[in-house]
Amino acid sequence: MATFLYRLGRLAFRRRHLVALMWVALLTLAGVGAASAPAPGTTSFSIPGTEAQKAFDLLEQRFPGAGADGGTGRIVFKAPEGRKMTDADNRATVAKTVEELGAGSEVASVTDPFTTNAVSKDGTVAYTSVKYDVPGMELADTTRDALEAAGDDARAAGLTVDIGGDALQAGAEPGAAGEIVGIAIAAVVLVVTLGSLVAAGLPLLTAVIGVGIGVSTITALAEALDLGDTTSTLALMIGLAVGIDYALFIVSRYRGELADGRDREEAAGRATGTAGSAVVFAGLTVVIALAGLAVVDVPMLTKMGLAAAGTVVVAVLIALTMIPALLGYAGRRIRPAGEKRERRGAGRAARTRKAAESRPAAPAKPGLGTRWASFVVRRPAAVLLLGVAGLGAIAVPATQLELGLPDDGSQPTSTTQRRAYDLLSEGFGPGFNGPLMIVVDARRSDDPRGAVDTVTDGIEDLEDVVTVTPAAFNKAGDTATITVIPGSKPSSARTEDLVHAIRAEGAALRADTGAEVLVTGTTAMNIDFSQKLDDALIPYLALVVGLAFLLLIVVFRSVLVPLKAALGFLLSVLAALGSVVAVFQWGWLGGLLGVEETGPIMSMMPIFMVGVVFGLAMDYEVFLVTRMREAHVHGEKPAQAVVTGFRHSSRVVAAAAIIMMAVFGGFITSGEQMIKMIGFGLAIAVFFDAFVVRMAIVPAVLALLGEKAWWLPKWLDRALPNVDVEGEGLKALDSRDADPGPGKDRELVRA
Repeated sequence: MATFLYRLGRLAFRRRHLVALMWVALLTLAGVGAASAPAPGTTSFSIPGTEAQKAFDLLEQRFPGAGADGGTGRIVFKAPEGRKMTDADNRATVAKTVEELGAGSEVASVTDPFTTNAVSKDGTVAYTSVKYDVPGMELADTTRDALEAAGDDARAAGLTVDIGGDALQAGAEPGAAGEIVGIAIAAVVLVVTLGSLVAAGLPLLTAVIGVGIGVSTITALAEALDLGDTTSTLALMIGLAVGIDYALFIVSRYRGELADGRDREEAAGRATGTAGSAVVFAGLTVVIALAGLAVVDVPMLTKMGLAAAGTVVVAVLIALTMIPALLGYAGRRIRPAGEKRERRGAGRAARTRKAAESRPAAPAKPGLGTRWASFVVRRPAAVLLLGVAGLGAIAVPATQLELGLPDDGSQPTSTTQRRAYDLLSEGFGPGFNGPLMIVVDARRSDDPRGAVDTVTDGIEDLEDVVTVTPAAFNKAGDTATITVIPGSKPSSARTEDLVHAIRAEGAALRADTGAEVLVTGTTAMNIDFSQKLDDALIPYLALVVGLAFLLLIVVFRSVLVPLKAALGFLLSVLAALGSVVAVFQWGWLGGLLGVEETGPIMSMMPIFMVGVVFGLAMDYEVFLVTRMREAHVHGEKPAQAVVTGFRHSSRVVAAAAIIMMAVFGGFITSGEQMIKMIGFGLAIAVFFDAFVVRMAIVPAVLALLGEKAWWLPKWLDRALPNVDVEGEGLKALDSRDADPGPGKDRELVRA
């Protein structure tokens, strides 16, 4: 591996014009494809294997043309203080609004609140429902504009008017300002770490090109592959972070090779052969984690994971080829590591040379990384105990984790959707915003209508049921729908208990009536989705951690090091989940982060964090521990190898972690609660994993294990391939003999 990448790096350095042209051509091709691709339609959302999805599919079969997936909108009216919506002038105002709404080209139906019993008992709140022919995400902008403008006359007449429903929902857009701030912070960190604007610009340039290719390709294929907006958001988030980090590791190693006296082409080859090998295996762990989301069997998550994994692959390939090419272009503008400090101190040294010659030279002061690693090696047990106890304490809130999906009730109070939600809760009860749709399949029943009546009576007797609407039958008369209004809000545990109670009641009645009872609707879909993700978490962990464990055994040729890496990851992800619960569920520091409404944690958050954070955690493990193993392979004792590896890589790993935190943290500024939660969760997880697990717990464990850390059974050692991540094979090469020459260039191209 190291020798192949070494030759690839030298080839890219020499043939930099061809390499740069190739990547620019790919970016142009992807951009043209994205620009010429048809606008994507709505993204289908399905949860295979759940009762809610089965009921939804049955509705499409038995109620054809009903537009079960059509968008909906609710315009909620509230009368001024001391007045009723049933007053003649208010009725006339609402009637005019209903008439205006019905004129839309995509409108299927509009209800009159005074004929559909959509007025609250005290008469102060009323609502009209709008049903559209197309899904909410597919509505034309003119239709949304008409919906928002429909209440203007009512507002002018003195009514309070707000709008809810999925008709106003557009694609989630992370805050552009936050992304810019994140990239700006990353640029500053790169300048400080690499010592020059040119060196700092290379990782940013290659990361932007990689993300551009990945996101443009997703956009170009969005219509054909049914990819949603969140697909490109995840690819952007992950691709930008790993793209900067992978390039940073290679550029940093290049400067180190220059400092060792190697010429620039040789340094580029060595950097690609050593740091590039770590990039390959770190990228593989991220790809495994993201592609493994397919285990959950939710098509949306599978597509998100595969698209992001593809962007990571592009980031790895760019780091291995375009970075050496750009290093060739940069030439002497990128200087060896430490040269700038040496030049700054040259004048001072000259002025004090005579005094220095009269006394023994003082030993060079070790850097912060060396001092910290030496401290950890001297006090490994105390550092390990403190790190584990601290992360364990932070993880405690995760034991109170409540899962759910965001609805209008989790929107900021400044939005019309949230105000409409609150008005409906005020007028009709908290459960009105989360109705349950009961589908009764009575095709096998001898008396379909009698079976439906029996089911209705059974549901009415259940606890926390406020209203049960009369059954609506299809044309064949063998399938009916019943709407149930719970007494509790959609995200509450009582509503979830009611869903399970209805399903249990339906199963009990099936033997008597011959009818199958299915529960669906947005609330039931959310409950089933959360349960499916919860059930898939353990199998997903087993698959991803198991595959990565095997990969790391090959990389480190050790059993205990990969085991320690996996356990450390579990600590960091649990601590991150505990932090998410404390902020977004309990409200701690919520005001500081702009969290306006606390509630259940997004159902996707645990499995999403496991997938993404595991891949990133293994990045730091590979980059940090490979330098330690490299020192050990080259003859150093285990404790000294820990200090040496830490001295070479800790500064760069810290910079990479800060960059990732800045990129993820930029998404905290998003107005979307889901994006804000993801950004915070990933940023805090990177902090815990990089600075507590990898830089404190890992060296402490390696110091305690000593030589045993690198133990591997002989039979397994013989069976494993030697990938040579540490670059041991490069020791046999020198600057003169390492040049593969034109003939070997051709052999490499053919390979």
